[in-house]
Amino acid sequence: MEKLSFKNEVDGFIIDLLQDKGLSYNVCQKALRKQDIKVNGKRIKENIKIDKGALVEVYYQQSPLKFDIVYQDDNIFVVNKHSGIEVEGKDGVAQSLNAIAVHRLDRNTTGLLLLARNKASANALLQAFKDRTITKKYLALVVGKSNLNGEYLAYLTKDSKKSLVKIYDKNVKDSVKITTIFETIKSDGEKSLVECTLVTGKTHQLRAHLAYLGYPIIGDGKYGKNSDNKHFKTAKQQLHCYYLKLNKLSSPLDYLNGKEFKCEARFTL
Repeated sequence: MEKLSFKNEVDGFIIDLLQDKGLSYNVCQKALRKQDIKVNGKRIKENIKIDKGALVEVYYQQSPLKFDIVYQDDNIFVVNKHSGIEVEGKDGVAQSLNAIAVHRLDRNTTGLLLLARNKASANALLQAFKDRTITKKYLALVVGKSNLNGEYLAYLTKDSKKSLVKIYDKNVKDSVKITTIFETIKSDGEKSLVECTLVTGKTHQLRAHLAYLGYPIIGDGKYGKNSDNKHFKTAKQQLHCYYLKLNKLSSPLDYLNGKEFKCEARFTL
């Protein structure tokens, strides 16, 4: 059992205040149910509004969060998601923050993730993704000596039942056109670090497109080779969203236009 104690600096509802201190939404709810939160020495059991200057004490149990908050305000979160956690679903990032997911990262893909804190912000972000005005760049550690450099077009089909996509060099039945920009940063001959910029954003696009081009992501058990993953001693794909730039956002998020976010990958070449 851990204890958090602080003198409240702004008026606000208790769950919002505790989330700003780093506690997850689920942990806050549990602490309320168990009446493990005190305000000025009095136990509370509801998400009440707390006045500035109140003394807040909370006893809680929390598993280590598998994400770090990079930025937050009243409308959005930007987090650095770790490997091994879903964006949605039970114990996912969105549920932990009581937020709305507006795009996805695969369970074992790490890096920057945008979430909305209210419906108006979610609508603005969803429209921006639809209009392709949000720039997303990834780093991928791939098998082999890459010569990728430029814009690459292909066609993608999706098998929802198998959660698998396939890439083709020409338009086939039920396919959609995809576009990705790849730039090889460096290589040691055995593996390469590649920057990937999504022009279109389809399910598993980067993983499948790189594998199709002959450079599967190291640790990718779905589109790579088990022998490669054993050789490089990892079973988690080395793919990280390291850069986001927000552009042409409508109200209430227009104040974020031009805002950039970056976070380093945990893997290196």
